[in-house]
Amino acid sequence: MNNKIFQTLLLAWFDDYGRKDLPWQRCTHPYHVWISEIMLQQTQVNTVIPYYLAFMQRFPSLDVLAFASVDDVLPYWSGLGYYARARNLHTAAQIITKQGYFPDTLEALTALPGIGLSTAGAILSIAFNQRQPILDGNVKRVLSRYQGIDGWPGSRCVEKKLWQISADFTPAKRVAEYTQAIMDLGATVCKRSNPICISCPLKATCHAFVTDTVAQYPVAKPKKTLPTKEVFFLMLINRNRQVFLEKRPSKGLWGGLWSLPEFASLETLQSSYLVSALVVQQHVILPTQYHVFSHYRLRYVPVRIYVDMATDNITEQKGYAWWELECVETLGLAAPIKKLLIQLHQGE
Repeated sequence: MNNKIFQTLLLAWFDDYGRKDLPWQRCTHPYHVWISEIMLQQTQVNTVIPYYLAFMQRFPSLDVLAFASVDDVLPYWSGLGYYARARNLHTAAQIITKQGYFPDTLEALTALPGIGLSTAGAILSIAFNQRQPILDGNVKRVLSRYQGIDGWPGSRCVEKKLWQISADFTPAKRVAEYTQAIMDLGATVCKRSNPICISCPLKATCHAFVTDTVAQYPVAKPKKTLPTKEVFFLMLINRNRQVFLEKRPSKGLWGGLWSLPEFASLETLQSSYLVSALVVQQHVILPTQYHVFSHYRLRYVPVRIYVDMATDNITEQKGYAWWELECVETLGLAAPIKKLLIQLHQGE
């Protein structure tokens, strides 16, 4: 099949079956497209929709986002994961506002924090109707199966090959619809698990379908045993039903978010100044829980300690504060921490 037929069949399918009512499709202003594309990185559409709606209501324009503080932004990302995305969004908004216009070239967009080639390609094709290829996870899957590409798509040589295929298949006209179409096909038909090949407009010449090897593509990432890191989280609660939280450094894991104080062992937690400086009323070690990151598995043990005081000098240090349990849902918190505090609040 030549590229023209591939494009024609895909666009015809999109016209009949593609998604056209997603919140970010109602306005193709570069700001709206950019926010949605960042949120959709490694995150499913159904998960993104409520976050996108809340984010756009709070930050309806680039200027509003740029002039907000990062502490205002992070609560609207709480639970969405990959928090560097939110920090990069905020920084990039400030850069764009300062320069006075939204970048409309690949070079200018990829120079901004948090925007790679595929995200830049999506913004340029959807918002500016420029002929630019994309290569997100959905597109990698479609092209790997269609062309029968051997090798893990995350490897440099395979990714380079897929970029070339994506560029060759991207049309000069209706590029915005094509970009949405190939992403939609991967998300709704050519799915990772249980693909609906019978409904695919490309099945007649898809290598994987014709050779009955759909399950073999894309080639899986070589398996690697994830290391496990164990930490102990201190849940310090005072008589006013306030929980003691610390602000994490702006860079690194959960950067800029509020979190429970973290310790490498139960002994260091119990002997810490935070505990020894207070009058402990009750001390409970809660069941171990787990959270999986891309590079390691976190095993964490919450230690709940009730203390008989409302405030004290442990909050004099910058980055620490007592927060009302009723307020925790409005803070920028990582998903595991938010879950623990909501459980605590509901059980109080």
